[in-house]
Amino acid sequence: MKTMTLERLRSRIAAFLHDLLMIPVAWLGAYWLHFDLGVFPAAAMREALLALVLVLPLQALANWHFGLYRGVWRFASLPDLVRIGKAVGAGVLGSTLVLYATGLLFDMPRSLMVLYSLVLLGCLTLPRFFYRWSKDHRLHFRSAQRVLIVNAGKAGDMLVRDMLRDPRQAYRPVAFVDDDRTKHGKEIQGVRVVGPVAAMPRVVQKLAIDLIMLAVPSADAKQMRRLVALAERCGVPFRTIPHLEDLMSGQIGVNELRKVRIEDLLGREPVNLDWPRIREGLTGKVIMITGAGGSIGAELCRQIASLGPAALILLENSEYNLYSIELELREHFSELSLHAHLADITDAVACDRLFARYHPQVVFHAAAYKHVPMLETQVREAVKNNILGTKVVAQAADRYGCSEFVLISTDKAVNPANVMGVTKRVAEIYVQNLNAESETRFITVRFGNVLGSAGSVVPLFEKQIRAGEAVTVTHPQMERYFMTVREACQLIMQASVLGEGGEIFVLNMGKPVNISRLAEEMIRLSGKVPGRDIKIVYSGLRPGEKLHEELFHEREKLMDTSHEQIRLARYREVGWDLLTNRLDEVDKACAAYDTTRLGELLNWFVPERRRFGATHDKAGAVVALVQGE
Repeated sequence: MKTMTLERLRSRIAAFLHDLLMIPVAWLGAYWLHFDLGVFPAAAMREALLALVLVLPLQALANWHFGLYRGVWRFASLPDLVRIGKAVGAGVLGSTLVLYATGLLFDMPRSLMVLYSLVLLGCLTLPRFFYRWSKDHRLHFRSAQRVLIVNAGKAGDMLVRDMLRDPRQAYRPVAFVDDDRTKHGKEIQGVRVVGPVAAMPRVVQKLAIDLIMLAVPSADAKQMRRLVALAERCGVPFRTIPHLEDLMSGQIGVNELRKVRIEDLLGREPVNLDWPRIREGLTGKVIMITGAGGSIGAELCRQIASLGPAALILLENSEYNLYSIELELREHFSELSLHAHLADITDAVACDRLFARYHPQVVFHAAAYKHVPMLETQVREAVKNNILGTKVVAQAADRYGCSEFVLISTDKAVNPANVMGVTKRVAEIYVQNLNAESETRFITVRFGNVLGSAGSVVPLFEKQIRAGEAVTVTHPQMERYFMTVREACQLIMQASVLGEGGEIFVLNMGKPVNISRLAEEMIRLSGKVPGRDIKIVYSGLRPGEKLHEELFHEREKLMDTSHEQIRLARYREVGWDLLTNRLDEVDKACAAYDTTRLGELLNWFVPERRRFGATHDKAGAVVALVQGE
């Protein structure tokens, strides 16, 4: 710190001495120009030197007063030019008045003060901007990577500026490509726009490009796929800057560059949210999130924390996950009233105690077991957590007068072919029917797979690709709906303020993604060629898996909502006494570890279950999980 202060002091002294020297240079230069660059008379020289004794301190004082030494020459810009202009104007005006008062002005040439002001302006500005230019083009460029920038807009302009200022000089901007023909042939920060984006492969070869930078923060998935396809043909590495919604700092620079991620290619149009309504519904409220350490729960914590809740209650049964999200939230939201609790949603006593202590107004129920193949042999555990755990939390929300309870469900609950989907469907049925018996608004939000979430295919594929192993895909025709965790949580919050109670909100997941294509894209993004460098192996459907997932049942009449990316499905009504009696039987079957009875009860709740076959539980007994109807 001390060294930095000394360096700044030396820089200011050097700048001050430079400007002090420029005053006599400009003053005598003005005389020289007046005499047509020739030798001027001795009398004029005496007159000039005598006047300089007065002009020098006045101009130096003006320079200091207008802050010429607050700016850094390395980053000289328009504000510095304005300060210099003010200093020169004030200095010349003051000098004129003093010279007039002393009578020296009458013997001077009339054009002298005008010439002096112009010469001094040039003497003070040109060295500064030359210094910046020399620094910006200072040349360790022989070892720098030659960069082609895609998009000559604001983001591209800022990237070039950042590269030229980078003291490491790691990158050299060589050219732009842009589809806007009006920009072709023009220069931005001295870098020429050489052609359209389609010319990228030819430009890379012709200009010996080492790296491509995609400076298109507003690109949607379709545009990004086109850019990536062109970049892959070039045979050189490529990087991108974050999307506009991720650029919270308001800057775009080399430090923000990252590899293109699979979500960049599989995403959809940006989500337009009614943020005023979301803030109105969540800001200043006491909010509880179950499963707070999971993929969805943790992202909900981050986004809700930024809205300024009165308190945020975290409920999680994984010690490490709870520790991780609590540490992150305390680091980034130091003013947040945060309460983290290690608890299981099936523990009715613990849940009741937490509700009695905090009286949450809004509950986001994200806790669930979700690993499809694993749960096929863990029927009791899936039922206990996903159904009975939901019942425990929902009843506590009703008992303690919560205003909203939001159940986070899944597309696997539609025509389910697996234990996980069946248990989530039963949870949907319970909370939607409980809505009619309660003052609490019970809302269900249903969506598909979340990119990069724990247990999803994306982390698995990434691991296999890093290890150089074959990527395992269950079936060449398998498709799934995908969205990013951020987008999913934003739409969950939007649905929470749209709901009046009893609804099943279905998020618009766009078009389903073929898993084989997903694997191919991920292999290409790693710089490898599918089938040559990394093989794709088809392993066959695992227990409980379907080729195609659905977002709503054919008898669920979908209706539009006020939000274009959220639709409303009609829920199934069940007699309340019959429903609660059946759930009591489920509870007893779990307590007795009677998996056969559990299978029968699940079939009663969800008659549309698709036949998949027999599954063995941990004890080895065959349980007929699915009996098609």
